[in-house]
Amino acid sequence: MTNASTVRDPLLGAWATLGEPRLTTELARSGVGWVALDLQHGHFDDRSLRDALGRRAADTAPMLVRVAANDAALIGRALDAGADGVVVPLVNGVADAEAAVAASHYPPRGARSWGPLPGSRAVHGPGSDDAPHAVPLCAVMIETMAALEAVEAIAAVPGVDMIFVGPFDLSLALGLDVDELLSSTEDDAPLRRITRTCRQAGILAGAYAGSSGRAALLAAAGFDWIAAATDTGLLALGVQALRAQARTGRPDQSDQDAFSAGNASS
Repeated sequence: MTNASTVRDPLLGAWATLGEPRLTTELARSGVGWVALDLQHGHFDDRSLRDALGRRAADTAPMLVRVAANDAALIGRALDAGADGVVVPLVNGVADAEAAVAASHYPPRGARSWGPLPGSRAVHGPGSDDAPHAVPLCAVMIETMAALEAVEAIAAVPGVDMIFVGPFDLSLALGLDVDELLSSTEDDAPLRRITRTCRQAGILAGAYAGSSGRAALLAAAGFDWIAAATDTGLLALGVQALRAQARTGRPDQSDQDAFSAGNASS
């Protein structure tokens, strides 16, 4: 995990949707900064989540789980399976954020019950809340007008480690095109407000991009953790790169994948 105070360039990650444990494990070993397993809008279920988390080695990239809802049972089960943290959707205010934090941590910090799944890799246990980095990482999603209006209060909730933006849902809520939301550079623009708030609160700012172009815009807006591509998108990029090499005998720089194209300098 990365402490907010040491972030320089975005930590680029992959968003896993296919629900295929072996593919997800390979993503985590591929050199990406982190991997998110999507239980809300992806094909993961309880079994494939356990399989994906159980297959990884200790030195693979951090693996977060986007749970289907801000529900203590769902959050606890994802962490029991060995996730390094959770991404909690539809956090609209302080009470929602406090509930997500409580579900993520054991007493006295939270209300999570002890019960790792048999065979899961123990990522954190009682007492691990004193680690130098967030264990587990609790990211709460800003996706609505209500959440945006309350972002400063949400970021101030003890135990919130990251504000994570779902730009497609947020743009719908604000009545904007998603690319209009991403490209706005005014000081009071929604994304600039969120990243500024995170810096002031000393926490991370994360977001879903899904493409190298959107990743570059999010990096320019100051986000620390960016989901630069999906597992399906990376498969397509790999095929494009293979075709380019077959045509020319050397890699085509125009087909570079999202993890090189999404740097802050791009």
